[in-house]
Amino acid sequence: MCLSRFSSSKRVAALAGIAVCLASYAGSPVASEKIAVAKASVQRAEQAGAPQAAPVELAAARDKLARAEKANVDRDIKLATSLAEQANVDAQVAEATAQQQLAHKAATEFDASMQALRQESMRSSQPTQ
Repeated sequence: MCLSRFSSSKRVAALAGIAVCLASYAGSPVASEKIAVAKASVQRAEQAGAPQAAPVELAAARDKLARAEKANVDRDIKLATSLAEQANVDAQVAEATAQQQLAHKAATEFDASMQALRQESMRSSQPTQ
């Protein structure tokens, strides 16, 4: 680093200034953590099929997540935290909706398979003439 030209007190002041700048850019650690949790929930919902199964809920989660990120950058910590929590819940609802629809589809397919097996069993158990 090029701080060797400066006196010790100037180096400390420069490092303190850099630290303050970085801290102000970073936003709140609590809000950032909640935003990270919401992002993970949105990703899980997307992987679970929410874009097709629960597009409204997923869109709400994405919107609130984007607004939470902006509020965090703007240092509105309460709003950022609240929006991140809401985005997390919306994403969880989207994921659960997608999983429910997949489970319903699997159950319907299973029922159809069972019905076909019953019909086949009935045909093969009838005596041939």
